[in-house]
Amino acid sequence: MTHDTAPANVPHEPTPEERSARDRVRRRAEGMTHHQTAEALEAAEGAAGDLETADEGTRAEVAEWQRITDLLFDHGGPYTPEADAFVQGQLTARANRRSSR
Repeated sequence: MTHDTAPANVPHEPTPEERSARDRVRRRAEGMTHHQTAEALEAAEGAAGDLETADEGTRAEVAEWQRITDLLFDHGGPYTPEADAFVQGQLTARANRRSSR
């Protein structure tokens, strides 16, 4: 989906723009079902146009809608960041980085 020049085994540190876009998507997605997030993903993809030339925030937004939609595919319930293992892992990693400084 995105064109990343970093080697696959190197962790990507999201830019502030990417973090902000993902946080906005997570707030909007809270309480949505799979069908609702699929509709939001479709709308985001349509608004983004060509993802290869889109800015990093737009690419992050589309990627986050895709991730959440995939997460809810067999979940059956609404989305909550508190039950999203990926989000909780990110929050833990950020807290650990802050405490080790």
